[in-house]
Amino acid sequence: MEGVDPKSLPVTQRVNLLLKALNGAKRTNEALARCGDGEAMLDVLLEASAKLGLGLGRADLQNTPPIRDWIWWKNKEALLTIGDNKPLYQQDARGSGQGAAGRTATTPTPASDSPQPARKRFLGLF
Repeated sequence: MEGVDPKSLPVTQRVNLLLKALNGAKRTNEALARCGDGEAMLDVLLEASAKLGLGLGRADLQNTPPIRDWIWWKNKEALLTIGDNKPLYQQDARGSGQGAAGRTATTPTPASDSPQPARKRFLGLF
């Protein structure tokens, strides 16, 4: 894309250029891995964008996949929550006894010989 100003490209194309530049960029990838949260990741990515002359802003990175998803994963924030404004895996852990997160020391695993507690039945529309 010689002769084309990267800043004139759509955001998704500029993000794709950033991703291609990150592929194999050892120091930048190590810096991203050391980040404690999504905001720190954004700082590293903004610096990389500036060095490449892509002109990406914080909002561009926060709202464009896959970087948006990387930030979500680093922050451990669910994009969609159900119920008590907690991600589904955290809701399961509060007492349903289902799933790995919900198992306690008193709830036997399926491989054990002791009986499972009675499960609640949902008689819904499905």
